[in-house]
Amino acid sequence: MDAVFHALGDATRRRMLADLANGERTVSQLAEPYAMSLAAASKHIKTLENAGLIRREVRGRTHLCRLDPGPLAQAHQWLGFYERFWTSRLDALERLLREEDAAANVTNTRDGDPR
Repeated sequence: MDAVFHALGDATRRRMLADLANGERTVSQLAEPYAMSLAAASKHIKTLENAGLIRREVRGRTHLCRLDPGPLAQAHQWLGFYERFWTSRLDALERLLREEDAAANVTNTRDGDPR
């Protein structure tokens, strides 16, 4: 998963993955929206390949890339644990704050303070 998060750490590679979610693209098509050489685009694509996020197929002189969502699913599952962890913590904090507000309102009402 280290390679997946490394690959996702770059905005250009994330945009390339988003493009590939709409269908396969050639290396030239992936490089086109960016001010970069084909060699630079190939380095990004190689990083995505090494992470298992894309597959490249060579057809003659054309290199076609397609998304492989499997590693993204694994990363999503791993992140899901922390999402549940923080959601439960924030829910507990919200309950505590609501209880404190309710207790303060009861105390203020008893003391004649209309808060």
